[in-house]
Amino acid sequence: MPGTFTVTDAVELAVVERSGFIESRHAGSAVVLSPEGEVARALGDVRTPIFPRSCLKPFQALAVMMSGVTLRGEDAAVAMASHSGTAAHVALVRGLLDRASLPVSALGCPTAAPTDKIARDELIRSGAPRERVHMNCSGKHAAMLLACAANEWPLEGYLDPGHPLQKRILDVVERLTGERPAATAVDGCGSPVHAISLTALARGIQKITTAAASSPFALYREAAALTEAAREHPWAVGGPGQPDTVAMERLGVFAKVGAEGVMVMTAPNGTTTALKVLDGSSRASTIIALRLLAGAGAVDDAAVDQVQTELDLWVMGGERRIGDVRATV
Repeated sequence: MPGTFTVTDAVELAVVERSGFIESRHAGSAVVLSPEGEVARALGDVRTPIFPRSCLKPFQALAVMMSGVTLRGEDAAVAMASHSGTAAHVALVRGLLDRASLPVSALGCPTAAPTDKIARDELIRSGAPRERVHMNCSGKHAAMLLACAANEWPLEGYLDPGHPLQKRILDVVERLTGERPAATAVDGCGSPVHAISLTALARGIQKITTAAASSPFALYREAAALTEAAREHPWAVGGPGQPDTVAMERLGVFAKVGAEGVMVMTAPNGTTTALKVLDGSSRASTIIALRLLAGAGAVDDAAVDQVQTELDLWVMGGERRIGDVRATV
């Protein structure tokens, strides 16, 4: 059966320490690109395809923006978000739908409860039902529907790989990564997800996050606007305390987490990393990416040390901190 890289092709990326004993090890693969786009470091197999999961969202949002939909500021940020469902996130998603007088029922993502604890508790206390707008991919779906409305493409079936919107997204992915996907599957939110290598993923993300607003090409001007939106409104991309939001707020990086242990991150100088933790755990992916960028001299080690204390990577013994989850790259 086709699949991603194997255990024997992976390397250790992080460990879990409990009372001075290594309890667990996270293996995976990672690539670091220099600001010039050259492979500066490769750990494990960075050529076998992986599903980027939500790390594909910047490409999807950019394809929407290239389809006649103007997205700026918080609207652009939530269009590429894996948001935690706070009231502010839900308001942004409803606002996107309202731009084309679209009902919440048009969203093709499943219903969900907010992942933000405060928002989830408020929903439960209110007795209101879970809605599609609470799902962490609802911003992406609302933006996709806007593109359909703007181009008079069918709303029905907008998640089908053969739909004009999905063809546009695939074209953007191929143009920016320089790689044709090895497989296409259905993501957790119902949209197509395309299998590409970590190297190709890093290459595409770097092109988006280092694009110039003054570029003569519309694709790169829109990419610059998308990147600016994420860096100026990191809360909209994730949420309070979410790892990618914390990394962006504290270090000025561009960060996007994906399910199944995938992460992409670009430092202010353009150094970019993409990684996948093979067992699918995302708990260490942010600190691994930060340590890879620090190892490349793109972010400050001491600043990463400080951010690590905010990422809830402590191992607890009762009410005491007796270890942590830490990168070994």
